[in-house]
Amino acid sequence: MEEEQKVKLLGAWFSPFVYRVRLALALKGIQYEYIEQDLTNKSSLLLHSNPIHKRVPVLIHGGKPIPESLIIIDYLDSIWKDNPILPEDPYQRAMAHSWAKFIEEKFTEVIRRALMLEGEQQEKEVLQAKDALEILEGELKGKKFFGGDTMGFLDIVMSWITFWLGVIEEVAGFQVFDPIEYPRLKKWKDSFLELPLIKGSFPPRDSLLPYFSKIRRCGLASAAKK
Repeated sequence: MEEEQKVKLLGAWFSPFVYRVRLALALKGIQYEYIEQDLTNKSSLLLHSNPIHKRVPVLIHGGKPIPESLIIIDYLDSIWKDNPILPEDPYQRAMAHSWAKFIEEKFTEVIRRALMLEGEQQEKEVLQAKDALEILEGELKGKKFFGGDTMGFLDIVMSWITFWLGVIEEVAGFQVFDPIEYPRLKKWKDSFLELPLIKGSFPPRDSLLPYFSKIRRCGLASAAKK
């Protein structure tokens, strides 16, 4: 592969955001070099590639770094036209980005906060997350996937709830996703997990549990000092 076409991905095994990008790369059939990062001792490559946020994922294409999972996926879809992830229609593409913003702000970030909290504060975040799931449940009416009959952008954005959410719920002692309460999301999750591309692609659950337990302990300890 010529230097200007080389694709590298800086990631961390436990990150659902890195998983999004790896899933998009696999869906596109793009060959790439994966470079695992130690976020407790950040490499010069990571600090140089993402000097503002200093976090993964970072895609490097032809020596040029692109940070943030959703930005990376949009970039991949713009450069590699085969197996499109985002809608071609400009309006539908814009709406997909709008829904992704909703998911990040009203669900992903809420769950992140709930992981670090307990008691009434945690319960408040859990209720907010359930409100978001109720809206997403409605968006799946008459659909197999968020984009229709095949996996697309929003399914990749939501991919972490099919695996990581259960780990976080167990670690933090709450339940957001109730399959009886959200039957369309349950059906979507089952369809997603049955995709050949997905099977065997998640990190070991037994390794994720202690990792997120440590994150929770650190978050609670930090909050206690305030």
